[in-house]
Amino acid sequence: MAESAVSIARDAALAAAREVRWTPGDSAELYRVESWGDSFFRINEQGHAAVRPFGDERLAIDFVKLVEELQRRAISFPVLIRFQDVLQSRVRMLNEAFGAAIEEANYGNRYNGVYPIKVNQLHEVVEEVLDAGRKYGMGLECGSKGELIACLPHLNEEGMLLVCNGVKDRSMLSLILSSQRLGLNVIPVMEKYSEFESLLALADAQGVTPTLGVRVRLATRGSGRWSESAGARSKFGLSIPELMRLVAELERRGKPGSLALLHFHIGSQIIDIQVLKRALKEMTQIYAALRRRGIPIRYIDVGGGLGVSYGAGHARGEAGVNYGLQEYANAVVFAIKEVCDAQEVPTPIIVSESGRAITAHHSVLLVPVLEGHRRSGPDHVELPAEPHAAVESLAKILDNVRNPDREPEELIEAYHDIEEIRIEARTLFSLGYLELEQLAVVEDLYWCIARHLLGRLRPAEIDPTPAEVLELEEKLTDRYLCDFSVFQSILDHWAIDQSFPIIPIDRLDERPDRRALLVDLTCDSDGKVSHYISAMEDKTFLPVHSLEGDKPYYLGFFLMGAYQDIMGDTHNLFGRVAEVHVYADAEEPDNFWIERVIPGAAIHEMLAQVQYFPNDLNRRMSEIVKRRIDAGVIRPTQGMEILGQYVACFNDTTYCDARPAPVVVPAPAAASGERAG
Repeated sequence: MAESAVSIARDAALAAAREVRWTPGDSAELYRVESWGDSFFRINEQGHAAVRPFGDERLAIDFVKLVEELQRRAISFPVLIRFQDVLQSRVRMLNEAFGAAIEEANYGNRYNGVYPIKVNQLHEVVEEVLDAGRKYGMGLECGSKGELIACLPHLNEEGMLLVCNGVKDRSMLSLILSSQRLGLNVIPVMEKYSEFESLLALADAQGVTPTLGVRVRLATRGSGRWSESAGARSKFGLSIPELMRLVAELERRGKPGSLALLHFHIGSQIIDIQVLKRALKEMTQIYAALRRRGIPIRYIDVGGGLGVSYGAGHARGEAGVNYGLQEYANAVVFAIKEVCDAQEVPTPIIVSESGRAITAHHSVLLVPVLEGHRRSGPDHVELPAEPHAAVESLAKILDNVRNPDREPEELIEAYHDIEEIRIEARTLFSLGYLELEQLAVVEDLYWCIARHLLGRLRPAEIDPTPAEVLELEEKLTDRYLCDFSVFQSILDHWAIDQSFPIIPIDRLDERPDRRALLVDLTCDSDGKVSHYISAMEDKTFLPVHSLEGDKPYYLGFFLMGAYQDIMGDTHNLFGRVAEVHVYADAEEPDNFWIERVIPGAAIHEMLAQVQYFPNDLNRRMSEIVKRRIDAGVIRPTQGMEILGQYVACFNDTTYCDARPAPVVVPAPAAASGERAG
């Protein structure tokens, strides 16, 4: 009987232990990985972040193994990892989704995706997208003269489509017309009526018949952050009266076939699928009316906006979308077909400019945490031999709050008391009535008590949460100093309040025991990540683990591939980070191989951007050193060493080199009677 009772107690204890044990699944839920990972990212059984480059169970790459390989190659951090297979997978998924929708709807035409290079103009990204999209007839979209210059040489497939958006001057329009004379399928989209007039004048001068498209300013407004991309107040587009003037002019010239494409754009991140459906129906009605009038329009370009879920939004829910990829494709295909069938006009070729959805997932920024600043006070505070009255009062309060019988109301009163004592102590110090050493003890006791108060009040789960608890949580949040620049690598977080998923890449089978605010290397107070994606109600901190001495702790910043790669700002002269291109291969060790390593921007490159050049800087520094040598401040050998140290820094990375210092092995001493060297 006794053994049975012991067995029952043991089983109950084991069950309780299992209940409290933190698992990788708990981390996945905490960081909402499924909401933004989109089948590509997961947390494996070892508690490591992992990527599935093909979006399925075939193969996974462990981030910890990848970091170990980067360390073996002495690649400096922070580093941007490009998973090129993810790009190919996204292109395939997009085209297959439209293919499935077209087949299901019995749609009478085809889909022709174009990649808008403004989302990420980096050459290897564009090449990878086009390579993956070749069998689907993937095209490109440009929005400026520079982008047009970059795109034209890629039109090496017969009929490959290039859509030209943005404001176009005479030089750009003339180059587009010349491209059409080469037989290239380049369609300039008229953003304003005066642009159309300039195009006609240039075409007349060259004696050619232009092919063109029109961006229509719809009545339907977008949803989410970029809602003003459509509607009456949109930045670009022709109104309906202007569209009809354009059509009438083409008919007067006997060239109605010049109008080949109708385009609309209601934002680069469409949140609500119903808004898209309304815009599609409005545009298709315009298309149908023009087709019945005899204008042989071939394309409807639905613009960008295929949403990417960045997780739970921190404010207005803008980081999430209410549809998936297949639902988006179905909505586009079925909405256009429904109107065309009702109006008895042929269905057009469907064009979309889904750049964010193609590129966002493919790049991940890996950032080392350099140090953590904890404002929780020591566990034991040594009191001075003759403590000030403020110190004595705080010491008594500390003993009091350690009493487990204290009620929440008493603990909140204690918080009010320590706030008052701290303010009085600071006032006394500023007036010269409190010594600096005593003030330091006051601060230590204050933070020690604050930590104990929060540790007792948080589990009490008082409803509603008292303001004092919220204040304590904010005050006791750690600052984790990270080796990166917000302005270079996640500019949209600072500029438009965009949330990005951030998780530790290791120790995800351990319960995070700290709350952290991530701060960067810049000297700007805005150089921080101010809100996070997690299952926590409070999004102002990231759940993290305590740092373990010198053991590296890496954070992964996910969904970096759209816009962040190209929009970086050089605040404090922090430049592009190192970049690694990774391919998946089940035959390779740890399922991956590294195709290319691109070093981060060196200091001399960043200096050149602001007109500082090594030769001039070296000359100026040499003059300073020479004057100090001539004045006898330092010896010539020392001066040359300092100058050499200065010059050597030109090739350093702009970020902190967090790699361990090389171990210097002293040369063996010469044996007695031997001459060294």
